[in-house]
Amino acid sequence: MAVAKRRRSVTIRHVAADAGVSLQTVSRVVNKAPNVRPEMMQRVQESIDRLGYVPSLAAQRLAGAHSYFILALNDRERTIADWRSRQGTDWVDQMLLGGMLTCAEHGYRMIIELIDTHSDQLERELLAAIDAVQPDGIVLTPPHSGNPRIVGLLEKQGISFARIGSTSPGGGIRLTMDDERAGRIATEHLIDLGHRRIGFVAGPADYELSGWRVAGWRAAMAAAGLPAAGLLATGDFTHASGRAAAETLLGLADRVTALVVSNDQMTLGAMEAARERGVAIPAALSLVSFDDTPAMRYTAPPMTAVVQPIAEVASRAVQLIIAQRQGGDVPATPVTVAAGLVVRDTTAPPPAAR
Repeated sequence: MAVAKRRRSVTIRHVAADAGVSLQTVSRVVNKAPNVRPEMMQRVQESIDRLGYVPSLAAQRLAGAHSYFILALNDRERTIADWRSRQGTDWVDQMLLGGMLTCAEHGYRMIIELIDTHSDQLERELLAAIDAVQPDGIVLTPPHSGNPRIVGLLEKQGISFARIGSTSPGGGIRLTMDDERAGRIATEHLIDLGHRRIGFVAGPADYELSGWRVAGWRAAMAAAGLPAAGLLATGDFTHASGRAAAETLLGLADRVTALVVSNDQMTLGAMEAARERGVAIPAALSLVSFDDTPAMRYTAPPMTAVVQPIAEVASRAVQLIIAQRQGGDVPATPVTVAAGLVVRDTTAPPPAAR
């Protein structure tokens, strides 16, 4: 029986010969080095496309000090809890969408690692991950991005890293989604509809963004001359905590007519609490959520929500890490990728205003 011949692999040597350039020039093009003339870049790229050359990641790593890996760290406890409950992890999905696509554009790969912020073995876990992957850079997400133990360790290791959702002291490239503004525009939307008793359900204090969102709510209330005292409740980003916080605010003698809730899971809990009390949405209670995960479009009624640009901020984090690795300047001040507000059917004027 005839044995099919194995198709010969196209190597960097074939590309160099086809383009009539040195191996080093092809390597610089493949690795997107900044010192390659545009005409040379085009010439080599045409040979790559014509021959169907696929760069070997292993060869790229051997060619220089780069590993071509970006490591993204996310919270282990919350991520696993969402996976096990099958509630989805839209934050992780969107982070990978933005991060992986941007990595691919630059010849990198993104790997996600789950780290327990509260572990006694935090430093050992993180060092083990770094040793295994040897990343060119690390993307920190909340609450890791504000953890001084993690930030300090990465500074000592001399690794480029980006911190999403943190502006606390320490090194790294800092990025935010302007959560204070997001809290403000969500509240202003309700004020413009005529609401005066607007409650706020905050997230846990170990997330810096929780405080920023509260600050935005307070600023909007103060600017409108509205009292905020007694209208703040705190949850931990879970469905149960959102329900408990909403029950507290809906149980006030002069109850709220609107709520801004700091994430989608807590908002679903708040919806459940309202319905069990016979409080119609939006006829008797308006709701604004944060994050705008896919479920928010299919609630009944569809949810008005702050849209967090997670993919965009992850993409920007990767771009800045790679730029820093290539010797470029990165902003000393926090980079802002602003959130927006999508108005759906859970907000309406309060009953007294109709």
